[in-house]
Amino acid sequence: MATIDIVREVLVDNLDLDANAITEDATLDALGVDSLDMVELICDIEEKCDVDFGEPEGLATIGDIVAHIDSLK
Repeated sequence: MATIDIVREVLVDNLDLDANAITEDATLDALGVDSLDMVELICDIEEKCDVDFGEPEGLATIGDIVAHIDSLK
């Protein structure tokens, strides 16, 4: 499964977001993802992708998250 699909699945499951709205260009702010949501998202991504997400700075879009995860693999 592609990283974007994993991120999309986690966001849909956790926040009940519209899967079609979750594109690489979508900003976390526009999707309504707050800091608490981000913590939950990171925990689920770490589990599904078997990575240690760390505490990266400057993640503003879904594409930023995908690129960060892909850099850890």
